[in-house]
Amino acid sequence: MNTTPTKAKSKPNQRAFWLGVALIVALIGWWIYSTPRQAPEEAGAAATAPLPEGSEVAMFAGGCFWCTEADFDKVPGVLATTSGYTGGKTANPTYSEVSSHTTGHAEAVQVIFDPSQVSYRQLVDYFWRTIDPTVKDGQFCDVGTPYRTVIFATSAQQLQTAQASLAELEKSKPFAEPIVTELVMADDFYPAEAEHQNYHQTNPVRYDFYRKGCGRDARLLLLWGSEAKP
Repeated sequence: MNTTPTKAKSKPNQRAFWLGVALIVALIGWWIYSTPRQAPEEAGAAATAPLPEGSEVAMFAGGCFWCTEADFDKVPGVLATTSGYTGGKTANPTYSEVSSHTTGHAEAVQVIFDPSQVSYRQLVDYFWRTIDPTVKDGQFCDVGTPYRTVIFATSAQQLQTAQASLAELEKSKPFAEPIVTELVMADDFYPAEAEHQNYHQTNPVRYDFYRKGCGRDARLLLLWGSEAKP
């Protein structure tokens, strides 16, 4: 009879297991927070380039400026876009200040365009289809006045054009709820920190994760159908 003690089956190495869990958590944290944050005094450092000859400026707030900038970058005739803050009273605000809902500013995008290639009316009509204009003080998963939708006209002519576009949209009665997007004259525009410029290009994985997670495109398709501009 074999009297040699039978070895007990080895249990999983718990230490290795928890080290692995800790490593995964650390990697997730690094992925989320590795983008360097600028100090408050650096806010607004992303300067807008001089306007090309014959170009014009438009300004739109459509919720998260990462998404609005990405949407307008797709439009032929748009020469440049800049994410920033406008519509409030605080000079040279930082991202954290605007996000605290205390500055009155909205996240917005300054659009430089060539009117010989795309008209301001076309930009306004396009803008409607990138937002949910029936929601006040928020867009999709973002809630609060920094994410309100606004058309900031840079001239009296632009304001008239935007009003005409709105009137035509309201006449078609596409929604059960009223349109609450603001149409106002533009105020000072403060470029956002460099980390927020062209975010869809510099951080495509994080941008796509945010946009899908926020439900932006799903809501646009529900609202606008084939006219949506996701």
